[in-house]
This record gives sequence, structure tokens and C-alpha cells, in this order.
Amino acid sequence: MDRLKQIDTFSRFTKFSRETILGLKKYENLLINANKSFNLIGNSTINNIWHRHFLDSVQVIDFIDKNDKTLIDIGSGAGFPGLVLAIACKDRNMPLKVKLIEKSSKKVKFLREVINLLNLNVEVRQENIFAEKMKFSEDVLVARAFKPLKVFLELIHTKAKKFNKFFVFLGKTGKVELIHASKIWDIEYKQRISITSNDSIVVEINKLKK
Repeated sequence: MDRLKQIDTFSRFTKFSRETILGLKKYENLLINANKSFNLIGNSTINNIWHRHFLDSVQVIDFIDKNDKTLIDIGSGAGFPGLVLAIACKDRNMPLKVKLIEKSSKKVKFLREVINLLNLNVEVRQENIFAEKMKFSEDVLVARAFKPLKVFLELIHTKAKKFNKFFVFLGKTGKVELIHASKIWDIEYKQRISITSNDSIVVEINKLKK
């Protein structure tokens, strides 16, 4: 899809302000330049940033409740979806505190550059989410292109002290992964087709018991 059409589609879906769209363009430029030095996103998606990464990430914003106070993005990478959701919150005046967890020092440096550039109220922590001491208790959890669902569910079960909901972005194998997971876990969830790909799903999990 042509870049201008991507931006138009994104703008119509989000109804973001002109200032926010300009901020996302700065994010895009920084991402493209940084990607030349180290791998933040796949080269096959470099011409589809607005659709493949920005729009895909922002699609869960309407399912975050105004009573939710904190959000943690596990394995944030180049900022998807957590940083895009933080930008959406700023545009909508939602007082959601966003935290990004990323173990790569290069990616953490990139995330902090975007945060400073766009003046976002976002915390970045350089940590390995699988470290024994790592625990979290945010209201909302998100993960995109992180680990297979079975690994992620075990991680949440072990590390999350509490949560209201968590969103997992799953690709073509997502439905099969969810069926297998349901045999092991007692899961209360909502499943939605991704707005960017009919082959992908976004799963909102509200309860998880083994």
C-alpha cells in the first residue's frame, strides 16, 4: 500500500490530531534511520510501517478501560505496541502510565530517543523479562511478536502479581495455539480478528488459571 494511503487509513481509523500524526512521522523517520544500523523491524515491512506496525499496534486502544491506570509492554522491541499506545493515550488525554520492558541496550536507546523526541510520559526498563527477580503488577499487559503463546502464558502465570487484562497479538498459527492453550489453562478471553490481517488475531485475556 502506498505510504500516503497508509497514513490516510491510519488517520481515519484513529482520528488522531494533526500534531500526533506529525509526531508519528518523526517516529517513522527515526525508525527507518535506526534500522539501517541494527535490526528493529524486518526489511520486508519498512515500506509498510503505518499499516504493519502503527495501525496494528494501536488497534487495542479502544479496549483499554479508562479505569486502567498502568500498562506494561513485554518485549517492546521498536516500541510496538506499547509506545504507539502511549502516543494514542496522549492524543486522547488518557492518564495511562506506560512501561516498556526490553533487554536489548540498542533498542532501549532507540526507545528513549523516541520518548524524548515526542515528550512522552513513558518509562523504559532494560531487563530480561525471564529473570528470576522480575515481577510486575500493571493493570494492562501487552505483547506483540514476543514468544509463542504457551511460553507467554506461563510467564504471566509466574510473573504477574495481578492484572485486569492482557492483549496478545498472534499470527497465522494463533488460533491453533489458543486451542492447545485452552487444554492446559482455564482462560477467560475475547478473540478478535486483527484489523491489519485476516490471518491474525488479537486475544484479550481476562482470567488465567492452570
